[in-house]
Amino acid sequence: MTNKDKIDGLFIVKNKKFIDRRGYFKELYRENIIQKRFPFLVMSFSKKNVVRGLHIQKNKMQGKFVTVLKGKIFDVAVDLRKKSKTFGKYFTTVISEKNSKSIFIPPGFAHGFLSLDKENFVIYSCTKYRSKNDEIGIKYDDSTLKIKWPSNKIILSDKDKKNLSFEEYKKNYIK
Repeated sequence: MTNKDKIDGLFIVKNKKFIDRRGYFKELYRENIIQKRFPFLVMSFSKKNVVRGLHIQKNKMQGKFVTVLKGKIFDVAVDLRKKSKTFGKYFTTVISEKNSKSIFIPPGFAHGFLSLDKENFVIYSCTKYRSKNDEIGIKYDDSTLKIKWPSNKIILSDKDKKNLSFEEYKKNYIK
């Protein structure tokens, strides 16, 4: 497990991959390493240049263990824990089928990613169930956060086009 930027609770896992002439077998999750329960498992498929996020559940915050089954993503986690010394800081990493990395993002972070390959299949193991009425987002290109995305040919959902600025998020949700 690694965390190059020392953001408390967030870490990268290098999954074990066993390759032979048939293909490979890969460990995706080990409870003895992560030490979290994940009752909710979801998957997304995204075309190249799709940005999903930056999403957060405002009251029922989820921890997420993110793995790429096929493709490659530029993954972003923004610390929104008001008492954290890294509040408002972001962490980025590339996760792909080839590099066999996963990321654990603790509750209290906004999460998003940019799809870098033609086809990208991503699995999210979540520590809490999704609450549709609890979902909000922060703009991926927020001028305060200044996240350096590796593409400017972004495809967004209509919902993500309406995400809040970081300043609006702080004003409305950080008390």
